[in-house]
Amino acid sequence: MNRLSGKTALITGAGSGIGRVIAHTFGKEGAAVVCADIKGFEETAKEVRDAGGKAIGVELDVSKLDSWKKAVDLAVKEFGGIHALANVAGISEAVDIIDLEEKDFDKMMNVNLKGVFFGMKTVLPHFVENGSGKIVNIASLAAHVGLTGLPSYSASKGGVVSMSRQVAMQYAGRNIQVNAVSPGIIETPILANNPPEVTKQFTDATPANRLGRPDEIASMVLFLCSDESDFITGQAMIVDGGWGSQ
Repeated sequence: MNRLSGKTALITGAGSGIGRVIAHTFGKEGAAVVCADIKGFEETAKEVRDAGGKAIGVELDVSKLDSWKKAVDLAVKEFGGIHALANVAGISEAVDIIDLEEKDFDKMMNVNLKGVFFGMKTVLPHFVENGSGKIVNIASLAAHVGLTGLPSYSASKGGVVSMSRQVAMQYAGRNIQVNAVSPGIIETPILANNPPEVTKQFTDATPANRLGRPDEIASMVLFLCSDESDFITGQAMIVDGGWGSQ
């Protein structure tokens, strides 16, 4: 229960879904958690504190570099440094590529890919100064296989995987590990908006015969942010119940 004791972790998308569960998991494992999001961040931070952990809520628009700088400065001021970054915030929209508008493509890239870029750009100098650090970027199964109706989402998440590998290689010699986690279909509040028949299709397409749980993604992110993963870098861990292996 203390795999992250003495460490500070900044988690984006912490206001809901997978990010919120990661924040709770990190708090239970002894980390000081910086819960960052555009909304819901204060509620998550309070939940972590009520459970006995240390946490603050920070407003963060991941698509804005100035917002990142303010969030990181606040985390360093509050907890003395940052040891781990989990880039979880993201958006998704299903649309055929011929119907995809340029503005919507740009928005997807700004949040899902540029947000990860800004996060690493802002946090890495602190890791270099400290002599160590962990970065986990949430990608998607869509980065590895073709999924219907997700052209911009797939492109953004493919970019997350590629950028994670490049940064991992460049900083491996500085004791900084960078990895990606690619979830399959996970039970989150967003999924509940889908028609039941769509959810059934997802379930039927997963060899495990069920959808994934947010805590199963959180467990992988926890491992990659812990000392147990010090020799793992540049990897894209696919957590999808076997979907991508078909």
